Amino acid sequence: MDTPFIYDTFVTGKNFIGRKAECSALTNLLENGENVCIYEPPMTGKKSLVYQTLFNMRLAGKHYSVCEADLFNVRSVRHFLLKLGSSLIRSSASTPDEYGELVAGMLDGTHFVFDQERFSLEDEVISIDGEPDENDIRQLLSLPGKLAEGKKTAFYVIIDGFHDLLKMDEAEYEKIFRILLETISSNRSSEYSPSFILIGSKVNAMKHIFEEKRYFYRQIEHLPLGKIGSREISDHIMKGFQLGGKVIEPDLIAGAVRLFDNNIWYLNHFSAICDSLSKGFLNEGILLDALNIMISIHRHRFLAITDDLTAHQMSLLKAILDGESKFSSVEVIEKYGLNSSANVRRVKDALKKKEIVTFNDREEAEIMDPLFKYWIEKYFFER
Repeated sequence: MDTPFIYDTFVTGKNFIGRKAECSALTNLLENGENVCIYEPPMTGKKSLVYQTLFNMRLAGKHYSVCEADLFNVRSVRHFLLKLGSSLIRSSASTPDEYGELVAGMLDGTHFVFDQERFSLEDEVISIDGEPDENDIRQLLSLPGKLAEGKKTAFYVIIDGFHDLLKMDEAEYEKIFRILLETISSNRSSEYSPSFILIGSKVNAMKHIFEEKRYFYRQIEHLPLGKIGSREISDHIMKGFQLGGKVIEPDLIAGAVRLFDNNIWYLNHFSAICDSLSKGFLNEGILLDALNIMISIHRHRFLAITDDLTAHQMSLLKAILDGESKFSSVEVIEKYGLNSSANVRRVKDALKKKEIVTFNDREEAEIMDPLFKYWIEKYFFER
């Protein structure tokens, strides 16, 4: 069913709202040949921002090639090379003949094997003969620069799920990071320097890479995303309902925006459910029914999260919900039964690793999923 509330894919054009400043900033970074990392919680509009920016650049007359690789199932150097290499080749060749011409000589002296017949049969259009080594990684990561030089155009490499590289052995992902850093540094001397756009939904894992360990210090620019304005979201929802001849009170929209903390994906999903439940006027009862449906959809995921939490981790979550910030103070430790400041540090690290909570520079805590925050307070702590 057609709906103005899209939540099953990223959006561009008329369906993209807000974040004009971020689009402008990303445009400036890419046009200056910079490399960018974007890390925010899941479903907060990261890919929409990237593709809207590229859409705007295309409308402005910018010529470029773009490649995207999603690393969500990558657990080894071999798989990383196969996935990224195949994405690079497919982004630059549309026929087996173009494919053959494209790769000729580009990866000589490596373990990569090319077979034109694979082009139309498999996602992975290359294979690896033997065990990949550092030279294979180096040559593949230099391929975007070679493609950019060959096409005489800008080349943007989008790597989604960049945090998933941490699921490899430490020695393996550190090898990839080191060679990627070398590649980025060497690309800066090229007229057609490619840009890497590294996206991650596991905020704490990405902070570990870029802020704590600083693997790419001063070589990759972090682009933070602010919340989309409440007024923009409210106008978007109001117009969406009006397209179907439906009416809703602005106060009800404002309440939904607050509950979902301006998360556009949750709000589009919520609005789509409201749309399907209504025929004309949307009242509070319809919105409550839609909220219950949303909770039913996500309940098993939330139960899986809470089942994996210890008593101390639950206590720290309760302290966060209560607005506490000095978690290592004697008062908070005694009030919530957290035992000691050393235990508080361990509990904080555990919640960060599970990507439930993140902490800013002032050590202020944020539960990243707004619906989970609502659910655990209302249904688990029964408040």
